[in-house]
Amino acid sequence: MSLGSGLRVPKEMGAHHFIDDEEEQVYLLSPAAENDGGYAARRSRRRKLYSNRSVRPLIIMGGFTLLAFVFAYFLLPSLSLFGPPRCVDTPERGYQCEPQLTHNWGQYSPFFSVPSDISDDVPPGCKITFAQILSRHGARDPTASKTKTYNSTIQKIKSNVPQFPSGKYKFLNTFEYTLGADQLTLFGEREMINSGIEFYDRYEQLAKRNTPFIRSSGEARVVESAQNFSQGFHQAKTSDRVTDTSYPYPILIIPEADGINNTLNHGLCTAFETLPTYTTISSRAQQTFLATFLPAITLRLNSDLPTANITPSDTIALLDLCPFTSVATPLATPTLSPFCYLFTEQEFISYSYYQSLGKYYGYGPGNPLGPTQGVGFVNELIARMTDKPVMDHTSVNHTLDDNNNKQTFPLGSKLYVDVSHDNDMTGIFSALGLFNNTLSLSNTSIQSTNQYSAASTVPFAARAYFEKMECPGPNHHEEFVRILLNGRVMPLDTCGGDALGRCTLEKFIQSLSFAREGGRWDLCFKP
Repeated sequence: MSLGSGLRVPKEMGAHHFIDDEEEQVYLLSPAAENDGGYAARRSRRRKLYSNRSVRPLIIMGGFTLLAFVFAYFLLPSLSLFGPPRCVDTPERGYQCEPQLTHNWGQYSPFFSVPSDISDDVPPGCKITFAQILSRHGARDPTASKTKTYNSTIQKIKSNVPQFPSGKYKFLNTFEYTLGADQLTLFGEREMINSGIEFYDRYEQLAKRNTPFIRSSGEARVVESAQNFSQGFHQAKTSDRVTDTSYPYPILIIPEADGINNTLNHGLCTAFETLPTYTTISSRAQQTFLATFLPAITLRLNSDLPTANITPSDTIALLDLCPFTSVATPLATPTLSPFCYLFTEQEFISYSYYQSLGKYYGYGPGNPLGPTQGVGFVNELIARMTDKPVMDHTSVNHTLDDNNNKQTFPLGSKLYVDVSHDNDMTGIFSALGLFNNTLSLSNTSIQSTNQYSAASTVPFAARAYFEKMECPGPNHHEEFVRILLNGRVMPLDTCGGDALGRCTLEKFIQSLSFAREGGRWDLCFKP
């Protein structure tokens, strides 16, 4: 299939074409070691984009003034003495702002660090030799279809209610819908810059001496997220007084066009994409669960606004507008949208579970073909960890991945970066078996999910780290694997993970038999 000249990237990315003559597929290449165990110690000197080393004399000269400023600017607002709590977004901890609300927005939550039962410190005596990040793009505007729906909802309600009462609805008197469609927001850009900073900081000893190999799926917001990640990584590296002549780093962009093999974007498995047997599972589960909590909210809204004529679909749209208008606020005023205060904490818990059902039954273990969509990436991960060619007959693009091509799929690198979407990441986590011990999610009540939720697995700018480390063992140094998902060290039950969250490389690869055998790819082309 030829993509012709339909796919372009901005000129400032310095793009050039990589063309496969045999299949006439066009790809775009654009500029965009061990660990010393000191990551925990380095947290105390976490570098910030918002400051530089020149402030140190000021701290000495004006310590009391600075402390007073910090108290007035940060602590007082957080105590709600002057309005809503001030929201912060940091490289390490992510978005921290009324977590009882913001960490319950499903896949629309901004990245936040998930509590871990296992320490994420590098175990004593071990050194990191390999690190791969799989990231979701940063916060975005709604999709084109949803932004149209949200705008229509607002216009309808404002038309039906001439004057909104004082209190939590008052802002609607002057509210104008201005959200775009599909574009990365300024907040989303900053999320990805922060992600690049944190990746450098965590793997500093590798990052000082190595340039990451970066791939991006072809959607514009994904490509821009990869660029922003690169910017953060580079900024952290140069602030560490390391010369970085490789920047801007090349970014391999894999198109999302029909018929293109792309492990960062599903689309090849015909049955999964088209047959109601697979395409309707998630929506049916969600609709059943909606009946448990949505009617009461809709009733309350119509009681508060008697002429509004709000429907259940309108209620979902208003819930969605809380996260979308929050991540669209200017960076100078990082506060929650007033839409968020139309709903209670418990209502957002239900909303978050509703979104989790969509991911679990759409692309996760709840869909018979969900985990199969992630098999190709898992087989690429195996190849990278073992320095052996990719063995896969599913979604891997062998034009790019074969023959150890240094520009398109180099083996032997120390740092890898892949940027994708929430649905694809859900499939990948499922193919890895990360939530095999999670009971099938109930669609009639909220159940404990073994820390599985859309919010904690695939928020905006989600980060999955795949680490390979060398540690002392009976046979000199052994190779181990560990996975961190948004800061949570995964227990790796499928390969007998130890108390530190590690499996030996050998056992980890053995545990991935589902992916190595192609999942259920044979069902993809059966009617």
